[in-house]
Amino acid sequence: MSPMRIVLLAAAVLALESHALAAGPRALPAGQRPDDIRLQPPKDLDGYFPFHPPDSKEAWQRRAGQVRQRILVSQGLWPMPTRSELNPSIHGRIDRGEYTLEKVAFESAPGFFVTGNLYRPKKTGGGKVPGVLFAHGHWANARLSQATDAELRQEIATGQERFTEGGKSRFQSMCVQLARMGCVVWQWDMLGDSDSQQISRQVVHHFSKQRPEMNTTENWGLYSPQAEAHLQSIMGLQTWNAVRSLDFLLDLPEVDPERVAITGASGGGTQTMLLAAIDPRVTLSFPAVMVSTAMQGGCTCENASLLRVGTGNVEFAGLFAPKPQGMTTADDWTREMSTKGFPDLKRLYGMLGSADRVMLQRGEHFPHNYNAVSRTAFYNWVNRHFKLGQQEPVLERDYTVSSRSELSVWDATHPAPKAADPDFERGLLRLWTEDAERQLEALASSSPEQHRRVLQVGWDVVLDARDPEPPGSIAWDQKDKQDRGSWLQMAGLLRNGSRREEIPVVFCHPKAWNGKTVVWLTGEGKSGLFDADGGLTPAARKLVEGGSTLVGVDLLHQGESSVDGQPLTRTPRVKNPREAAAYTFGYNPAVFVQRVHDVLSVVQYIRGHEKPSSRVSLVALDGTAPIAAAARAQAGRGLDRVALRLGDFRFGRILNLHSPDFLPGGAKYGDVDGLLALGQAELQRQTTADPAAAADWVAR
Repeated sequence: MSPMRIVLLAAAVLALESHALAAGPRALPAGQRPDDIRLQPPKDLDGYFPFHPPDSKEAWQRRAGQVRQRILVSQGLWPMPTRSELNPSIHGRIDRGEYTLEKVAFESAPGFFVTGNLYRPKKTGGGKVPGVLFAHGHWANARLSQATDAELRQEIATGQERFTEGGKSRFQSMCVQLARMGCVVWQWDMLGDSDSQQISRQVVHHFSKQRPEMNTTENWGLYSPQAEAHLQSIMGLQTWNAVRSLDFLLDLPEVDPERVAITGASGGGTQTMLLAAIDPRVTLSFPAVMVSTAMQGGCTCENASLLRVGTGNVEFAGLFAPKPQGMTTADDWTREMSTKGFPDLKRLYGMLGSADRVMLQRGEHFPHNYNAVSRTAFYNWVNRHFKLGQQEPVLERDYTVSSRSELSVWDATHPAPKAADPDFERGLLRLWTEDAERQLEALASSSPEQHRRVLQVGWDVVLDARDPEPPGSIAWDQKDKQDRGSWLQMAGLLRNGSRREEIPVVFCHPKAWNGKTVVWLTGEGKSGLFDADGGLTPAARKLVEGGSTLVGVDLLHQGESSVDGQPLTRTPRVKNPREAAAYTFGYNPAVFVQRVHDVLSVVQYIRGHEKPSSRVSLVALDGTAPIAAAARAQAGRGLDRVALRLGDFRFGRILNLHSPDFLPGGAKYGDVDGLLALGQAELQRQTTADPAAAADWVAR
């Protein structure tokens, strides 16, 4: 096979030629769209997310690696950001007899503070002790809050809490009991909660409308197209804070690195799942009232673009296998976990020889919670697996609840940073961007192979890379055939039955075929290859008359796949009205990605045909050029030559979340230049204003 080459046709021409476009040959009757599942409403966080564990350890290891990479990329943690100095401030020590309580602030990134409380046991026996990370959920001012008398009476009456004093704070209750059991406990604030106010609660948890002042190509803010293109999100920031919280905990000399647990309920359960999935230093996990095949997390801080495309929370929990993991249910979206989700986790653990290391504490008779019953299940689980020697069931004892002033990190000696500061938000994202760019540049200089691997993994997630379909799985359903003299025109559908995808395609096949095939993409789909009279455009005709098969494609939402034949100007969105991209693109590939998949399906069909082509080329000289670049980066040896015209297109310049070219992560790994770096073996630059030049080159 000849060396693969990419031609960048830096032309001023935006279309194939100036001509009035005809509809082109159809595969379906007018007004009928393909039976393609991707034309249905997109999936959202309230969908169904089953988990089907593979049949072998080897298959699971491969799948687990892919899902783990998806989490890392979606969180903006591939490559992992530079670990700057934490500069911890530990102060305000209170001695409670059996344990001590301290106030802590450290920097997860320069100037970005993580705040919380550190509980330490007074008696340790002289050895190292377990460490526990406690991530709270969406209880307002969780760490600093206390239940009202009415709330507490109701919880005591229903068996959720036991004590009129200690029951005031489920968060302190957890930390106090674990410290009494001999554990060091770090409880920290979610962004926008308690002492963490550098980014406001409104932005973190209640964002709903795009902010024009933050939607810029420089100094952008969260939720903007630029932030999404660089994979910067509130969820990613919180995941990073969890990683740095683990760094902080393990820096404490008394903590045993072999016994490190994380737990949390609701949104804290989401944080628990993700950290346990991506950081091997965690040795026990207990996500409460969150693991479910139903609702996956409703807050903006629990959603990130790319995260749950083709996966979900039950599989995230499965990534922790075979290490010990417990979870709980309540009368919420987890109510069916005992029959939907948990049996699959049990089967996975069993396949890995650790069926007794996963447990479910059922509590469907309780509302959404981390109450005393659920906490006891966690204490028992920690006691058993960390060998603490406590009598089971481990029961809480009452204690004196600490006041807000005793817990709050900031005071006159330790002043709080500026709250809700948009300049801080912009600066934090700029720091994040520059750090990632420096890392990639350094890798490109010091280790080209490692640099290529980082790009490949990143782009594989961004483009939702798929394994090639089994031979014969993409079938041709011919709908029309016409004899054009020296060539045959065949219109029909390329159908992937397993994925329920249908792609309208036209093949222009010369009777004296030279064995070469050219796929030509246009903004109008396959009709862009035809003139107003239904004949081929001059450049297209030149290819066919020269002996090459020409293939025209209606990519998703183009041509027959579009509504009324009109170009797509606004991508489909989920029903959630909040203008955060993650609600759509956290569960569905972008239209751009689906169009890349269409190209790859066409190429795979051509390569697998009973009379395979000796050479397959791809041409895209208009707005479809970025799709061609992405397809080339994913196609490997499936494509021999690619002629494209990118002009000044960059994913990082798209400022409209609804644009069909919007691509979450598109700017993170070198933008289109990163795609070209992956897709080329040899780069040849050519300048032309004539599409016929492209036809000449691919025909040679």
